Amino acid sequence: MTQAPAPTRRAEILAAAADLFARRGYHGVSIADLGRAVGLTGPALYRHFRGKDALLAEILLDISRRLLEEGVRRAALPDPARALDALLEWHVDFALDNPQLITVHERELDNVPEPQRHEIRRAQRAYVEEWVGVLCRLHDMPAERARAAVHAVFGLLNSTPHSAGALDRAAMGKLLCAMASAALHRAARP
Repeated sequence: MTQAPAPTRRAEILAAAADLFARRGYHGVSIADLGRAVGLTGPALYRHFRGKDALLAEILLDISRRLLEEGVRRAALPDPARALDALLEWHVDFALDNPQLITVHERELDNVPEPQRHEIRRAQRAYVEEWVGVLCRLHDMPAERARAAVHAVFGLLNSTPHSAGALDRAAMGKLLCAMASAALHRAARP
């Protein structure tokens, strides 16, 4: 059995920053706090990132790119019903495993410098469109209606930071998948 590779120092810093930003907010965390969280001095972080805003931007860019990359892969399944199930499973797993990342995204996107914020938004729109395409293939519904339904379902799925601990992970995952699936299929009916 092979072991998973150890996380890089950069990945450790990103994970610690996401946790601190989620708990205390971007403005409530200093470079010294970030350094302490990973056993470095604050100034030593500058060897990895040019500043706190660069850390935040990389966290949110990574989230958006990962969601889009996997969304494209799953949406490409030939059976749209299976593609929708695969998208739901992926997003639910992501949301349950990363509530701190969802919190950081919801609260801190405006603190990302404009060029990176534009790139984050572009990736998010592309991710939504993967879902819209699957719904339109599955239900032959207008894209505007599918888009509205997808955004509404993302609100449900991204509520995990507020519902953590309500149920065990498996039960919460099943509940979220069932609710989101029902909502998306219902949206196809006038």
